[in-house]
Amino acid sequence: MSATTPQTRPTTSSLASARSARLLDTRPVWLVGVLATLAGAVVTEGFGLIARGVGVPMEAASPGATEAAEIPVGGFFGGVLFWAVVGIVLAVALARWAKRPARTFVVTTVVLTALSMAGPAVAPHTATSTQVVLAVSHLVAAAVIIPVVARRLSHGRP
Repeated sequence: MSATTPQTRPTTSSLASARSARLLDTRPVWLVGVLATLAGAVVTEGFGLIARGVGVPMEAASPGATEAAEIPVGGFFGGVLFWAVVGIVLAVALARWAKRPARTFVVTTVVLTALSMAGPAVAPHTATSTQVVLAVSHLVAAAVIIPVVARRLSHGRP
């Protein structure tokens, strides 16, 4: 018997995860952005549905509105899709012209995510619990999308 530490074998799931990560590393930035956005939109919508299910009122008002309007089922999904287009365009531009695209993308998107938290915080005629859910939903979407796109940007040009 040897005194060396036993080697551990990678599990099937870890191999599949590594393989899919490598696959994304070679895809166009825009495609990785779209896939990350779809994943982020699904996760964020799921978060919204859970909040709705536990009784958080899904009614919010835009600044200047006189009353809150219902946030429809699918509203979180659509919101993520809408704003992620900006992030995808940013990622493609950075991949082409930035010296350090991944770092620039992360810094920029984290700042934009922080700024986006102001919207729910100042939403008039909106329950505090709804404001919290809306703010956290921004963080959920960012936590899913930003790392995936940043990883792709760190692996070379488009």
